[in-house]
Amino acid sequence: MAFAWPLMARTVEDMTSDRRAATVVTVSDRSALGQREDRSGPLAASLLHDAGWSAHVVVVPDEREQIADAILAAVKRGDGLVVTTGGTGLTPRDVTPEATEPLLERGLPGLAERIRAAGVDQLPHAMLSRGLAGVAGRTLVVNLAGSPGAVTDGIPVILTVASHVAEQLEGGGHP
Repeated sequence: MAFAWPLMARTVEDMTSDRRAATVVTVSDRSALGQREDRSGPLAASLLHDAGWSAHVVVVPDEREQIADAILAAVKRGDGLVVTTGGTGLTPRDVTPEATEPLLERGLPGLAERIRAAGVDQLPHAMLSRGLAGVAGRTLVVNLAGSPGAVTDGIPVILTVASHVAEQLEGGGHP
């Protein structure tokens, strides 16, 4: 006899959330001030769109509170994925991991490690990225470095698991 899991209570917000919606948060002081074109965020959104995700880009400065607010807005909206780009390095203004970590309920270090490994194949300095990956609410959150190359290397890695993570967070089983 098969065991039937009880139905989980769902709020109206849960029922209207879009597991295939994504937010890309570009973290850059210069882009936020309009002093430099954001190339990484639109590239990430385009790659996600090509894979069937609806994605929009938000640009914030390298400020912990503004980074966290942008991530939390996407989580509250019910997006299935948040990808940050920028702020994962070693300069004093690189604070994206510090802004992200308190928001994560569960870390996914294997995903962050795989993203770094993919980048190192192209650029050895990629191993210096301090990017994190994990789950906030029902949203997969992943930090990427702030270059188009990091986005080109990282988005395909994220896409290998993003839909599965969304299904798991909705209570789905393993295939």
